[in-house]
Amino acid sequence: MEPLITLGVVADTHVPDRVNALHPALIECLRAQGVQRILHAGDVCVPAVLDELEQVAPVSAARGNRDWMFTPALPWAVEMELGGARLALIHGQGSFLRYWWDKALYVLQGYRFERYRNVVLRACPHADVIIYGHTHQAENRREGGKLFFNPGSASLGIIPGRVPPSFGVLRIYAGGRVEGEIHVLKGWKVQRGRWVRG
Repeated sequence: MEPLITLGVVADTHVPDRVNALHPALIECLRAQGVQRILHAGDVCVPAVLDELEQVAPVSAARGNRDWMFTPALPWAVEMELGGARLALIHGQGSFLRYWWDKALYVLQGYRFERYRNVVLRACPHADVIIYGHTHQAENRREGGKLFFNPGSASLGIIPGRVPPSFGVLRIYAGGRVEGEIHVLKGWKVQRGRWVRG
């Protein structure tokens, strides 16, 4: 069965604050997946990133904690209905206080899906699919009848150099059924803020 729509999902591109450009393979990989729309779950950092993604398909983006300076016009959350599925797009850092509390917990406990699930669920309780970023940790997990989908970082994985960059694809089928896929971006690594083969 063919999907009604195929979405490319990216997050945490961090251009230019952590890396000089989008992953060299990202645009071609999105095209190869046949995406008809791209969702960016925040930490875009500069509008040029959205312009580059627009060369592939129309883009919707949510504001991340690193988007305060150059992309402050982005909304904190975007809700949409596609193919009968209710989707919410959010970065996932929560409030200012919550962000710093989470930083402390991350140092003490490491990554815990449950912490982020609670933040995004509180912000978007009515969505069937919650698309988020912030953690740089890819997730494609169903809980309580909802799909929690984090494509990981398209530039730096949760452990730079050990967890590769990634992006996601969501395929929406008739009746609102949504299937998610995580795709690893290969062939390049970041050295001193620049992409090099490796």
